[in-house]
Amino acid sequence: MVSDIQRIVDLYAQHINPGLARVLKFAGVEGVEASADGVWVYDHEGNRYLDFLAGFGALNFGHRHPRIVAAVKEQLERMPLSSRVLFNAWQAELAAALAALTPGELQFCFFCHSGTEAVEACLKFARLATGRLKIVAMQKAYHGKTLGALSASGREVYRQPFEPLLSWFVHVPFGDKEALQRVVDEETAAVIVEPIQGEGGVIVPPDDFLPFIRQVCDEVGALLIVDEVQTGLGRTGKNFAVEHWGVVPDLMALAKSLGGGVLPLGAAVGTQRVFEPLFDRPLLHSSTLGGNPLACAAGLAAIQVLQEERLADHAAKMGNLLINGLQTLGEQFPDLILEVRGKGLLVGVEFVNEDVAALTAAALLKRRVLTAYTLNNPRVIRLEPPLIVQDEHIDIALNAFADSLVQVRQLVSMLA
Repeated sequence: MVSDIQRIVDLYAQHINPGLARVLKFAGVEGVEASADGVWVYDHEGNRYLDFLAGFGALNFGHRHPRIVAAVKEQLERMPLSSRVLFNAWQAELAAALAALTPGELQFCFFCHSGTEAVEACLKFARLATGRLKIVAMQKAYHGKTLGALSASGREVYRQPFEPLLSWFVHVPFGDKEALQRVVDEETAAVIVEPIQGEGGVIVPPDDFLPFIRQVCDEVGALLIVDEVQTGLGRTGKNFAVEHWGVVPDLMALAKSLGGGVLPLGAAVGTQRVFEPLFDRPLLHSSTLGGNPLACAAGLAAIQVLQEERLADHAAKMGNLLINGLQTLGEQFPDLILEVRGKGLLVGVEFVNEDVAALTAAALLKRRVLTAYTLNNPRVIRLEPPLIVQDEHIDIALNAFADSLVQVRQLVSMLA
């Protein structure tokens, strides 16, 4: 399909965004993706890349997982989109499967296409259920870039051009119990939090932080919204990251890998208390294409694969192997690496500065290992391969990482 990379670069510049084209070229991107399978991506020249980014966490099941692809093909032959008049069996079955899989009493689902849409739904449902305005969010959080989700997010570079944003959001430092308790009160509709801040730099909270949020919310009648868009569906070694701390939310935002790495699919999952105000007005919040049969077939197959292939347990095992290997490299390159942290296969490597992180990511790309820095903390490279990754893939990535660090150390010494 692709015979001329320069044509693709020119089309990016002419019809998508010339700045994006420059950024990709500056990062050392020289290929056009042509196909993918499992943990591998192939470019237009047939070069093979080890995918340790997985679409920013959207490919927990790898590229083109055969069971999920088969389910989508079968559904495509039956009915891709809903009539929106008759009952939608696939949506009903997926909602029931999510109610069974998610913790606590999360029972009802609203389906959409993306994480930011799922977050928007959660924010609206919290306002509706409580009759309150204030939402407490975390500094350096990332919940999406639509207006409500952006108001909940916490990095000025994305917020400032669109200010004033929604005025009823209050931000506190992630992990700071005292700051949280000062602002959560009887006017608070909800606290929204990522169990682990992904774009914030793969920040794992203190063990008592999420339980404390639950406690404070209960004391004032506020709701707890957890954004599991990136951390959910096995990524951190549990089906959902909140399970590491035994916390049950009132609302959960899901997306990314919910569509099995084949189709866009998001969901806001909540308790009966949260959804009850919608019972008499079921069309108060809606989505024409959300929960379509094709996407729901992918979601159902994805949940089956997650459970039957025990991918959360596998992620925990592979994550330990990856983190231990990276920590060993951190000991060998203390002049470059500050810290390695994460849970399961959501792993962050923090470097001494943004330049070293960028050089390392570019060096890894040259060695055909795909990674990226975190949006709210460019000093951190995230590694989140598909959950189907195996020992030999971890070894390839660690060897490429070691070679890249040697190269970066040499470059830094030359520039010093």
